[in-house]
Amino acid sequence: MNLQKMFEMQKELDDRIIREKGLEGQDLLPNTYVALITELGEFANEGRWFKHWSENQEPNRTGYIDCDVCVDQPGRYEVIHEGEILSLPCPKCEDHEEVYVGDRLLEEYVDCLHFFLSIAIKKGWKEELHIPEEAIEDFKDAGFDGGLSGVFVEMQWSLLNSRMLKDEESKKQHFHIAWGLFLAIGIIGFGFTPEQIEEAYMDKNAVNHKRQQEGY
Repeated sequence: MNLQKMFEMQKELDDRIIREKGLEGQDLLPNTYVALITELGEFANEGRWFKHWSENQEPNRTGYIDCDVCVDQPGRYEVIHEGEILSLPCPKCEDHEEVYVGDRLLEEYVDCLHFFLSIAIKKGWKEELHIPEEAIEDFKDAGFDGGLSGVFVEMQWSLLNSRMLKDEESKKQHFHIAWGLFLAIGIIGFGFTPEQIEEAYMDKNAVNHKRQQEGY
């Protein structure tokens, strides 16, 4: 992944939000942590691996149509395709230009990625996100005791430590661990490629800019 490009894009988005929402001078880091924790929960909900009470524990990779033209009813309409980029008419307004097909699980994953990047920028921890692809296996081996849930809980624990510990060096180290486990979940746990993650991030970043433009 081109992290440098993604840092630049994330900073541009964050700066725009601060400027347009009048948030200059406010400490937004606590909100950013809450946002990341919330998005991680939404990602897990689509991943479904932990739902031992359910007959369906397969990840939700179903495609959806997301129409920005139907502003009075911005719906997500189920389609039979899974994770394909297709040109399809919206079932409601039949517009083709603003309609795309996405992947629920991957979209939730890159929503989390946005906030990892924001925290790294705010804290000056950008170097902690530079992890060679071959090293991701080490994070998996260190954290997959207890299966995917074990990794997820350990990631959350490290993420919270990166916020709550007193020592800044320890905070930074825990953030690095949380990020490595996050990558292991996506790349090893669900088979995302770095290229897929980067492309999905770029797409969602553009959507987030459009939302700001439309007064989200």
